[in-house]
Amino acid sequence: MQNAVILINTEKGQVKSVAERLAEVEGISEVFSTCGRYDLVAIARTRDFEGLAELVTGRLNDVEGIRETETLNAMQVHSRHDLETMFALGW
Repeated sequence: MQNAVILINTEKGQVKSVAERLAEVEGISEVFSTCGRYDLVAIARTRDFEGLAELVTGRLNDVEGIRETETLNAMQVHSRHDLETMFALGW
Protein backbone atom coordinates (compact mmCIF):
# COMPACT_ATOMS: atom_id res chain seq x y z
CA MET A 1 0.00 0.00 0.00
CA GLN A 2 1.18 3.52 -0.83
CA ASN A 3 0.28 6.36 1.52
CA ALA A 4 0.79 10.05 0.87
CA VAL A 5 -0.11 13.41 2.34
CA ILE A 6 -1.21 15.92 -0.28
CA LEU A 7 -1.02 19.59 0.71
CA ILE A 8 -3.42 21.71 -1.33
CA ASN A 9 -4.07 25.38 -1.95
CA THR A 10 -7.34 26.29 -3.64
CA GLU A 11 -8.57 29.22 -5.63
CA LYS A 12 -10.07 31.96 -3.45
CA GLY A 13 -13.42 30.93 -1.97
CA GLN A 14 -13.14 27.32 -3.18
CA VAL A 15 -11.99 25.48 -0.02
CA LYS A 16 -15.30 23.82 0.83
CA SER A 17 -16.25 22.87 -2.72
CA VAL A 18 -12.77 21.47 -3.48
CA ALA A 19 -12.79 19.49 -0.21
CA GLU A 20 -16.18 17.99 -1.05
CA ARG A 21 -15.04 17.00 -4.54
CA LEU A 22 -11.77 15.55 -3.24
CA ALA A 23 -13.62 13.41 -0.70
CA GLU A 24 -15.31 11.65 -3.65
CA VAL A 25 -12.06 10.91 -5.52
CA GLU A 26 -11.00 7.26 -5.51
CA GLY A 27 -7.78 6.94 -3.51
CA ILE A 28 -8.45 9.88 -1.19
CA SER A 29 -9.41 8.57 2.25
CA GLU A 30 -9.69 11.83 4.22
CA VAL A 31 -9.67 15.55 3.53
CA PHE A 32 -8.99 18.13 6.25
CA SER A 33 -9.43 21.89 5.99
CA THR A 34 -6.60 23.65 7.80
CA CYS A 35 -5.30 27.04 8.86
CA GLY A 36 -1.88 28.18 7.85
CA ARG A 37 0.12 27.76 4.68
CA TYR A 38 -2.21 25.21 3.04
CA ASP A 39 -5.98 25.26 2.68
CA LEU A 40 -6.50 21.49 2.65
CA VAL A 41 -4.67 18.30 3.53
CA ALA A 42 -5.75 15.12 1.75
CA ILE A 43 -4.65 11.63 2.77
CA ALA A 44 -4.12 9.32 -0.18
CA ARG A 45 -4.04 5.54 0.07
CA THR A 46 -3.47 3.47 -3.05
CA ARG A 47 -2.50 -0.13 -3.70
CA ASP A 48 0.81 0.75 -5.37
CA PHE A 49 3.00 3.61 -6.56
CA GLU A 50 1.45 3.57 -10.04
CA GLY A 51 -1.97 4.11 -8.47
CA LEU A 52 -0.62 7.03 -6.46
CA ALA A 53 0.96 8.54 -9.57
CA GLU A 54 -2.35 8.25 -11.44
CA LEU A 55 -4.18 9.87 -8.54
CA VAL A 56 -1.81 12.82 -8.21
CA THR A 57 -1.13 13.49 -11.88
CA GLY A 58 -4.50 12.41 -13.26
CA ARG A 59 -7.55 12.46 -11.04
CA LEU A 60 -6.52 15.53 -9.02
CA ASN A 61 -6.17 17.50 -12.25
CA ASP A 62 -9.88 16.92 -12.84
CA VAL A 63 -10.84 18.70 -9.59
CA GLU A 64 -11.65 22.32 -10.40
CA GLY A 65 -10.48 24.95 -7.94
CA ILE A 66 -7.12 23.46 -7.01
CA ARG A 67 -4.39 26.08 -7.43
CA GLU A 68 -1.35 24.05 -6.34
CA THR A 69 -0.38 20.85 -4.56
CA GLU A 70 2.59 19.36 -2.79
CA THR A 71 2.68 15.60 -2.33
CA LEU A 72 4.59 13.96 0.49
CA ASN A 73 5.00 10.25 -0.21
CA ALA A 74 5.10 8.25 3.03
CA MET A 75 8.16 6.06 3.43
CA GLN A 76 6.88 4.27 6.54
CA VAL A 77 3.64 4.42 8.45
CA HIS A 78 3.93 4.66 12.22
CA SER A 79 0.50 3.88 13.61
CA ARG A 80 -1.32 1.87 16.22
CA HIS A 81 -3.83 0.93 13.53
CA ASP A 82 -3.22 -1.92 11.12
CA LEU A 83 -4.25 -0.06 7.97
CA GLU A 84 -3.69 -3.03 5.68
CA THR A 85 -6.17 -5.09 7.68
CA MET A 86 -8.70 -2.25 7.95
CA PHE A 87 -8.79 -1.68 4.20
CA ALA A 88 -8.82 -5.41 3.43
CA LEU A 89 -12.01 -5.70 5.51
CA GLY A 90 -13.63 -2.77 3.71
CA TRP A 91 -13.41 -0.24 6.55
